Amino acid sequence: MQLQRFSLARSDLSKLKVCAARPATELVLYFGSRAGITSEKPFARLKTAFPNATIVGCSTGGQIRDDELIDDDIEVVAMSFENTRIGLASEVLASVEESRQCGCRIGERLKSADLAGILVLADGLNVNGGDLVAGITSVVGPEIPLIGGLAGDGSDFVETLVGADGAPQTKLVAAIGFYGNAVRFGHGSAGGWDVFGSWRTITHSRKNVLFQLDGEPALDLYERYLGDEAKSLPGTGLRFPLEVMDPENPDRKIIRTILSIDRDQRSLTFAGDVPEGWQARLMRGVFDHLVLGAKDAARQAKRGTVESFNGGRLALLVSCIGRRVLMGQRISEEIEAALTELGEDFAPFGFYSYGEIAPQADSRTCELHNQTMTITTIAETAAV
Repeated sequence: MQLQRFSLARSDLSKLKVCAARPATELVLYFGSRAGITSEKPFARLKTAFPNATIVGCSTGGQIRDDELIDDDIEVVAMSFENTRIGLASEVLASVEESRQCGCRIGERLKSADLAGILVLADGLNVNGGDLVAGITSVVGPEIPLIGGLAGDGSDFVETLVGADGAPQTKLVAAIGFYGNAVRFGHGSAGGWDVFGSWRTITHSRKNVLFQLDGEPALDLYERYLGDEAKSLPGTGLRFPLEVMDPENPDRKIIRTILSIDRDQRSLTFAGDVPEGWQARLMRGVFDHLVLGAKDAARQAKRGTVESFNGGRLALLVSCIGRRVLMGQRISEEIEAALTELGEDFAPFGFYSYGEIAPQADSRTCELHNQTMTITTIAETAAV
């Protein structure tokens, strides 16, 4: 696998030489702000430079270039493979309620005996990411890794865009299938959040809306634990996410972020589903621990890499916009910690999202995550 990373505004595309030994670039990924990918029209420019490539990208909450967080430039990686085939499936969502069916259709289009993994980018405001992931997994099987994330819009939450071999648009889901036995993935996912309080049972919920914990109104519990901090909900909710656990599979733990509250119904709406019957407990953020979480994600991903590889190795970092908002100027520390752990063998590339898609650290079940740093390494083996 050969890689070339560049910033769209800074590069002369007519002079780019990607993989001199094999000029045919199969896959181009790009990430940028909503304003940037609207005004810069990256698809048209990249298609001219790489006419035979599959070109996929999305709007973000910030782009990761090496150890920097970039807001203005559109970041691009061009990839060519020796022994790996690429396939693209995309769907426009009719409604959020169609998310699982959309995932099933994408899974059917990508399913193959030699499918090795799937990279998913989806509208961050018009999809149920958990249902989307569940739909794809139900078709391709739980052993196929899903990676990627939900498109972002900085901290504006107005509109998110995804492009799949075309101009970026809303309500789009794009999925790239990697095929063959040469491509290898390593995975890491960690939050670094501290837990407090005991496990409680989700006694009443509907999808991503939590009504009761242990029979008590969910908002009542949050207000009691958070004290004065509760007055600023849902804003302060970024600092106090919820960890949920499947009691039938205790290794399956997922972090959920508060999006909104309903003081009349005493309910909380989260960025992902909170199933009835699952266990839940509160979490809080300590900056140094969040940085260690990013380092842990890198350590997990590095463990899954191959020793003998052909060409470059990509490290795809997808972290949560909530972590960026909470950590502020210190957000570069989590990127630096992750890259220090990965080492110089990996080319880092990624974005801040409205939800992260990756196998869960302990259960290895592919999930939609909130408030995590997820890292996926992609490489080809030297011998097949």
